[in-house]
Amino acid sequence: MTASDIKLTFGYSTLASRVSNITFPQILEGREFLVLVQNPNKENYQAEFPKAKIIELVGKGVAKSRNAAIKNAKGTYLIFADDDITFSEAGLQKLVEYFEAHPECAIIMAQTVDETGELRKSYPTKQHWLTRLNSAKAATYEMMIRVDAIRAKGVKFDENFGAGVENFLGDEYIFIADALKQRLKGVFLPVVVAIHPKESSGSTWGTDRDLAARAKVFTRVFGVSAPLFRALFLLKSRKGPVGAAKTLRFILGR
Repeated sequence: MTASDIKLTFGYSTLASRVSNITFPQILEGREFLVLVQNPNKENYQAEFPKAKIIELVGKGVAKSRNAAIKNAKGTYLIFADDDITFSEAGLQKLVEYFEAHPECAIIMAQTVDETGELRKSYPTKQHWLTRLNSAKAATYEMMIRVDAIRAKGVKFDENFGAGVENFLGDEYIFIADALKQRLKGVFLPVVVAIHPKESSGSTWGTDRDLAARAKVFTRVFGVSAPLFRALFLLKSRKGPVGAAKTLRFILGR
């Protein structure tokens, strides 16, 4: 199968100790599987995936894996995955069909459910275009991209953000914001594309580390206007109050 025959690449990010956790979707013609293994300590591991390409990364941080997936993908479209994701074949098909019908679109954000079948968070009920004001809750494993459009604009994940580094969240939101700045279009579709366990980095809401990381994300996306948008975020958030002192520090980015 040549690169021109590949419609969809799956880019799995994992650690050397978690490679065996990966469960691939159906191995169909026109699909490519990349397994991006973060292995800074050169651990020994077994990866018996005859249909997948294993790419080992020395550095840490999930954003490095996402960028390696963009660099190495041969598919027209790329969907990101973690090692605890289970994909919905029906959802995947709907996303690819949307891309095929809308060549102007470069990013699709979809939905995920937890192990019980419940939506993992509050999603809009209708399709809409992505903006910097409605994309802050994005998760990478809900994202499919048009590879050539993203590469043409040089859009990458900011490796200073995301799981595995100090600023352990926000890499997805920054990626979308950077793509929008490059005049690429993204859309949200109310389509379930995968199952993902309930626990995530978002579970640390309200801790000093969490708020510090979130504050930096808003600075990265909005620059000097960040205090305003941090205040609006707290005002609209359903995560619960964090206290007066933490609220003030968060808004001021301190």
